Formats: sequence, C-alpha cells, structure tokens
Amino acid sequence: MGQAGCKRLSQSLFDYKTEKYVIAKNKKVGLLYRLLQVSILTYLVVWVFLVKKGYQDIDTSLQSSVITKVKGVTFTNTSELGERLWDVADYVIPPQGENIFFIITNLIVTPNQRQETCAESESIPNAVCYEDSDCPPGEPIMAGNGVRTGRCLQSGNTQRGTCEIFAWCPVETKSRPEKPLLGKAEDFTIYIKNFIHFPKFNFSKTNVLDTKDRDFLKSCRFDPKNPYCPIFRLGSVVSWTGSNFQEIALQGGVIGIQIEWNCDLDKAPSECNPRYYFSRLDSRFPGNSVSSGYNFRFAKYYRDEAGVEFRTLMKAYGIRFDVMVNGRAGKFSIIPTIINVASGVALMGVGSFFCDLVLIYFIKKSNFYRNKKYEEARPGLVPSPAQVLALSGGCVCWHLLEQATGSLLCGDLLTAGCPGLRRAHPSWPLGGGGAGGA
Repeated sequence: MGQAGCKRLSQSLFDYKTEKYVIAKNKKVGLLYRLLQVSILTYLVVWVFLVKKGYQDIDTSLQSSVITKVKGVTFTNTSELGERLWDVADYVIPPQGENIFFIITNLIVTPNQRQETCAESESIPNAVCYEDSDCPPGEPIMAGNGVRTGRCLQSGNTQRGTCEIFAWCPVETKSRPEKPLLGKAEDFTIYIKNFIHFPKFNFSKTNVLDTKDRDFLKSCRFDPKNPYCPIFRLGSVVSWTGSNFQEIALQGGVIGIQIEWNCDLDKAPSECNPRYYFSRLDSRFPGNSVSSGYNFRFAKYYRDEAGVEFRTLMKAYGIRFDVMVNGRAGKFSIIPTIINVASGVALMGVGSFFCDLVLIYFIKKSNFYRNKKYEEARPGLVPSPAQVLALSGGCVCWHLLEQATGSLLCGDLLTAGCPGLRRAHPSWPLGGGGAGGA
C-alpha cells in the first residue's frame, strides 16, 4: 500500500487540472454579468489609469526650500514715535527671509522703560491690594510685569491700590489703537522664491521664470495665468483668503500660502507648474474677542550718557505668513501597471462570484442551476466501458453505454437485453427508459 500510494502521488505531480464551466442560458443573469464587466472595466480604465494614473511610479518625498522678501515703505506720525518712515528692516521679522515671517501692521509703544520701582498696572488682578501685607516682598505677580517690593500704593483717598513692583517702568498701560498704524501696508509686495527636487526621478524646478531680463521681477505681479511671477501684493493675498485687510491689520492674524506641485513627468518639464492656495489659519471670533488676532512683544535697548540701560517696549500686531510646499511626481513604470491590471482581473472574478450567488440562490430555477453546477459523484456507480461489455455477455449498446457513463442511469442497459449487468450490480438504479422496456 505504501509503494502504491507513493506511486500515485508521484504520478499526480504531473497532472494538470482545469475547470469545468457550466453555461447558464439565463438572459437576466447574463445581462447582470456583462454590466458588472463593463463597470469594472470602466473603473479600471477611467478612474485607475486616466484619473489616478495607476500606471505611474509616484514620488511624494518632495525636497523644498523657500526664500521670501518683502518690499514697501510707509510714513507715520504718532505721539510716541513722532514722524517715522517704515521700511522692510523695521516691520519684517525675522529679516533673513524664511518660510515663516511676520509683517507688523499695528503697535503699542511704551518708550523709555528703566529697571526701577513703580506701581503695577490696575488691569492685573493679582496686583490689587489694600495694605502692605497683601504684597509679600520678593514674590512675582502672576501675569504681571515684575516682583513685589512689599508696599501697597494707594491712589488718592481710596483704600484700594496696587502693589509696588521692581520692573521695567513705566509698565505698559495703553490699549490697542482703534486704527492700524501701518494701514497702508496693503500695497507692500511679497516675493516668494521656491526650489523643489524629487529625488526618485532626479527632477528639479523653481517657481521663478528662467529669463535673462533683469527687469522682469521688478515689473511683474502674480496672476493665476502667470504662475512664474511669484510677487504678491499684500492686500490681494489677504482678500484671497476672504478677509478684510484693515481688520486683520488692526488685531493681527495668520495666513497660509500653500504651493502645490503635481508633476506628470511623462510630459514635458514645462507642464510641471506650481499652484497657489491662500487661507486664513487662525480662528476668527465675532466682535472684539480677546482670543482674536496675533501679537507679541519685543524691545529695543539703548544706553544713556551715564551708561544706564533703558528700552522701548513694543507690542506688535500683524500678519504672520506660513509658506507651505507639498507635491508629488509620477512617471510610467511597468510594476504599478501590472499590479493595477492584475487587480482589475481579480475584480472580474468578483463579478463572476456575485453572479453565481444570484444564479444558484436568488432566481426561481435556482435548484436546477445548483444541480448542474455541483455534481455528486459516488465511486462504484459508474462502470467502465470494458466492464459493461464483459458483463453484458457481448451485447453492444453504444448509445445506452454513453448515457449510462454520463448520467449514472444504467437501467436502460439492463432493460435492453444486458442481464449480466443486473446480476453483477443489483443496486444500480433503473433509468426512465428501463421502466418502459420492462
């Protein structure tokens, strides 16, 4: 038995098995199958290959560098600063031109601050006192400007006062101006230079037109039809985000400038063009909410003739710009093409599986199609042609033999003059023709 089993196993290694197909003459299921095939084929061609370009290898590891410059001057005349001309060195922070920069549009100026003692601002809740014991010396005031000295300073005849502090005095007490200091800054220009590189395809490009005309960048302005002049008017950028310039200049805000590169490298390099998107990134609250806007403080330090240090404190309101770059590049490759074609072929198999479910479970004649699709084979029921001839005693019934071996109905042979079969195999069923022959 062991040798016979090994022999059968070794012989089966060289067998080839193929599927048996049952053709169902059902128009409804056939139409459903063709519709599924057309739908899958349309999805594969239109969506996968034409829209998503599934035949391309993709590189999303974009390497990018951004350089920014702001230009423009304006003139102001205020009681704190007097007559002053503002240029790019005064209102742009940081000055070296990075992908994140800030343009000052409004200021609260507290000049000539020196380190000495003075009364804390009345707007600080923890600075309120009624006697000296309310101001323990050496303790800083939370959200305040300095360190308590131990004295409570009352103003006038009122018992309520504020703690004396050691700080940069006088402390900041002014509120935000009702009009932006640099309200004419909307005519300033922003120059954004962007270099990109896709390492997988060794492809590089910039958003500035490659020209020998040195006056090109001095005269051009950005236009959606001309993306290779990245010089933007400040007021236009704000309006493209749906905001009002005077409003954002008064209390500040954050604007995002997104540069998107989607490059089809199967086409000419000139077809790879940048697209610009502008959006307001900070949350805008209704009315004069304390959460609205964007501001921070900085100071400029000086020394007087005696060598004593003093400073001018500035609370700056303005517009912060975040320049963000993203993109992807694609180029034909045989590997993703094969993968997507194979996926489409697999989806065709899903269509066949779905139609099989409909055919054998959901239509009226499902039992008939189920019996045709799934055959039950029992060993010993069907004789070989040699057995039929030997047991029949020489009677040759070729047409009945073919029927018996194909449909497991052997009664036709038995009732047609082949009694040897009945004696040898009494358990064989009689066919429909056998009853008539008897």
